[in-house]
Amino acid sequence: MNIQNLIRPTIKALKPYSSARDEFQGNSSEMVFLDANENPFENGVNRYPDPQQRELKSILSEIKGVPAQNILLGNGSDEVLDLIFRAFCEPNQDNIITLPPTYGMYSVLANINAIQIKEVQLDDSFQPKVDVILNIQDKNTKLLFICSPNNPTGNSFNADKIEKIISRFNGIVIIDEAYIDFSKEESWTGKLNEFPNLIVTQTLSKAYGMAGIRLGVCYASAEIISILNSIKPPYNVNELTQQKAIEQLSVKNLAKNQIENILNEREMLVSELKTINFVSKIYPSDANFVLVKVDDATKRYNQLIEKGIVIRNRTSQKGCENCLRFTVGIKSENEKLISTLKSFK
Repeated sequence: MNIQNLIRPTIKALKPYSSARDEFQGNSSEMVFLDANENPFENGVNRYPDPQQRELKSILSEIKGVPAQNILLGNGSDEVLDLIFRAFCEPNQDNIITLPPTYGMYSVLANINAIQIKEVQLDDSFQPKVDVILNIQDKNTKLLFICSPNNPTGNSFNADKIEKIISRFNGIVIIDEAYIDFSKEESWTGKLNEFPNLIVTQTLSKAYGMAGIRLGVCYASAEIISILNSIKPPYNVNELTQQKAIEQLSVKNLAKNQIENILNEREMLVSELKTINFVSKIYPSDANFVLVKVDDATKRYNQLIEKGIVIRNRTSQKGCENCLRFTVGIKSENEKLISTLKSFK
């Protein structure tokens, strides 16, 4: 596949903005910086941040086993996804494929960018309908979004199905792995060299506990990363975000221990939910949440709100009628949730 054929002509012709910190890439420890019109009085944030986030990418590269040249960082995964739209989708001309029920921002970003949406609903087991997906694509289908583990269902998609889709899809396949750290499945980052049309997105918001700093990660071929780098804002990841991410990622076993705790609590939560009389189905989860079918989702949601517990009512999503989504909390929060559910008639 020739990725260049998928890029919007205006993007290929674009001359990227070159910031002061892009132009100087030497050792900065002994330099006097008079190039970027910054306030010279040091306070920790008076200088522009590294536009390429080199130190942070180096740490992520070591953790994830992906070369730094194959990494792009964004102001949350939503910025990364928006950049992908702007690089490959021509407004009012191209289309994308989504697989509902799934993460709602794919459709929101498509609408913002004036891109048509083709939906192929997951089957009854919340797995992708491979043949339908491949048959619905046309010459203007540029992107396919696969969320695995999926939000809001929690399950991972069959690897053989995903591989068949990637190998036969004529555009870019984005696998959203926001919840991959809670799953036993292998990340698709290990397949980047095999599939030039593959993009994998991850986040530091879930397993790494840094939702507040807004840091999304994109893994792809060096060619795709170069394209996205050419259109991203020069300083899209601020200094405080970079500092906090480096600090947290440098704490040995922090994320590993928290993930282990969450998985243990998820097992307990599932076990206890089976004893609730108005719970009719608990869906398998590879994420830090559990999707549950109940008798009346809106009624149970409102009851929990009255007791001071906020969950997600997913009943309006296709395939998730009368379903509630419970995030796995700390032990005391999960115990409060269960005891409250058991008190309902």
